[in-house]
Amino acid sequence: MTTEVLHDLEHSIPGVAFATESAVLSQYSRDQGPVQELIEPLAVVWPESVADVQGVLRWASRSNTAVVPRGAGTGVSGGAHATRNCIILSLEKMNRILDIRPDDELAVVEPGVINADLNEAAKPFGLMYAPDPASYRFSTLGGNVATNAGGLRCAKYGVTRDSVLALDVVLADGTLIHTGHQTFKGVAGYDLTGLFTGSEGTLGVVVGITVRLRYLPADVRTVAAFFPDFRTAAAGVLAVGAARVQPAIMELLDGATMEALDGAHGSDLRTRGGALLLIQTDGFGAEAEAAAVRAVLSELGGTVSSEGSAEAERLVELRRHSRGDDVEHEIRVGEDIAVPRSQLVHYVAELERMAADHDVRLKVVAHAGDGNLHPTFWIDAAEGAAGTARLNAALDESITVALRMGGTITGEHGVGQFKLRWLPQEQQSEVLELQRRIKAVFDPAGILNPGKAI
Repeated sequence: MTTEVLHDLEHSIPGVAFATESAVLSQYSRDQGPVQELIEPLAVVWPESVADVQGVLRWASRSNTAVVPRGAGTGVSGGAHATRNCIILSLEKMNRILDIRPDDELAVVEPGVINADLNEAAKPFGLMYAPDPASYRFSTLGGNVATNAGGLRCAKYGVTRDSVLALDVVLADGTLIHTGHQTFKGVAGYDLTGLFTGSEGTLGVVVGITVRLRYLPADVRTVAAFFPDFRTAAAGVLAVGAARVQPAIMELLDGATMEALDGAHGSDLRTRGGALLLIQTDGFGAEAEAAAVRAVLSELGGTVSSEGSAEAERLVELRRHSRGDDVEHEIRVGEDIAVPRSQLVHYVAELERMAADHDVRLKVVAHAGDGNLHPTFWIDAAEGAAGTARLNAALDESITVALRMGGTITGEHGVGQFKLRWLPQEQQSEVLELQRRIKAVFDPAGILNPGKAI
């Protein structure tokens, strides 16, 4: 049966590259999220045009074959993991910047454009694309849209949805639709652009993206404040908010994270304190805002420094690498939880308690400006089933406590496969059913990224 399906695929999409070799299938079978069951797809397909994507989806609908859209594979929730009897639709070759319109402050791109490449293209016009996930040098705009990705600049500029104006989307049956507008304002009809953004490829395949660009800041100032412990640093976030300063970046790193960075990059962060609050202001008022931040954090007992440009870039880049690499003899699971900022200090305290109660190790980084935390729990692999049980108990409790505080199970990484088991804790059954019915409207046969997001 598989041979017949692939033979039909080859004849249905002439000229479109695809591969069935085991090494390629294995490479494209997963993203960077935890793997529950490693499944190889039937094939990997690389469309290069909208017509190619339409042809693939017409074939998939006719043959009832599941399609898993994929960008760069940098997601961490299993949203691009292969499912049984699926093909992987890799959009990496659709990577053209189609238009930059500086007077309208927008760009039109294909989904395979790398986030950093768009920023480089916009820079000569004095513009930037604001969303900047830690993977911005590798992640694609299509993947960013699929997960409604965030990033360090979320504190001031918002998440991907706040910068997406319009989308071109191919539906499950191959129909091409256009949603949204080329203006910053527009309320005609339902907001389908917002619906597709963050839908993780379950409603359609994004083949064109119109994004809003922002002004490249005239000035940037970075303030690094080292505190003796993580909770006091978290309190600094609320103190800056109380001073009514709006940083572009407000990032929080705990001692374990700084130790890991020091070991990997030769820095000396851990010798300077037990936690680091990294704040960046931008625009014409950057220096005045930075001065206000320094005063507030000094009053809290922080060791505050105003970094020069070279040091500032180094600290920001270190933060982008703070997720760290997998360690062979450890089992690590990173989380993506958001809580109301008023609960930030309390949730940090709860995380530390959980790690002690369940006897697991913990490190935490946070987009503290919007209450989005990335705790990583881990154990030694040699601990076996007993260690895994403790690890899962800590993960479960981290979700339960966050929801009790008014938080969410995912701030920016998406539900994917990994977080499906927790979704019913956050959303009532009526909401879950409504989402299933919405998917059925766009994808009645259920072939688009099945088993993900809802």
